[in-house]
Amino acid sequence: MNVTLKVWRQEGPNSAGRLETYAASDISDHMSFLEMIDVVNEQLEAAGTDPIAFDHDCREGICGMCSMQIDGVPHGPDTGITTCQLHMRTFKDGDTITIEPWRATAFPVVKDLVVDRSAFDRIIEAGGYISVATGGPIEANATPINKADSDEAFDYATCIGCGACVAACKNASASLFTGAKLSHLALLPQGQAERYERTLSMVAQMDLEGFGACTNQFECEAACPKGISVQAIAHMNRDYIKASLSGR
Repeated sequence: MNVTLKVWRQEGPNSAGRLETYAASDISDHMSFLEMIDVVNEQLEAAGTDPIAFDHDCREGICGMCSMQIDGVPHGPDTGITTCQLHMRTFKDGDTITIEPWRATAFPVVKDLVVDRSAFDRIIEAGGYISVATGGPIEANATPINKADSDEAFDYATCIGCGACVAACKNASASLFTGAKLSHLALLPQGQAERYERTLSMVAQMDLEGFGACTNQFECEAACPKGISVQAIAHMNRDYIKASLSGR
């Protein structure tokens, strides 16, 4: 199959960006989207042109590094997958595909399709962990946890921090990411000791990074490759109100 790519090219964070057009010829529909870009990059390098910079690592839908907007949709037209899991058979021969980086003030462009997502790391550093002494390892079944809570906590813990929720939100809100990181700890007994302090610290850091506010349009849930529910945001908001009112 043959497709036309309109790719965002930007030399650095302080450079002006633009869309450039490339022809991707003789592409197998069995290729992943990233493999297709690899082929195009080989052609660009052979012609002495700077290859398209993009982030990737595991290529198994685990790490979330392969973050890009494809035809205006985070990770592309399929649901419940990352870009590396998207295959060319999703598109038609002759299609024109527009590829852009995440668009958010808190995710500055490093080069081309690569953005700096270290803002997420700083939100985690603000409290997304358990620091209290819990003693030595114990038998897992020794700490009784309601199965519904356990299952819900596990669902939130599947967040891979890719940033699709931010890219999909018109306000570039990180509420789903932050809510998921807070909720999976808040639902477990080990997370109770620092629950409210953690919420205040992480929400404050989220605001400090320049992410926008949530206006409950649920685009984040629709774009999330792991299908994380917006209930995580409700958990976060409830705990934030409790913590603020109690003066914690």
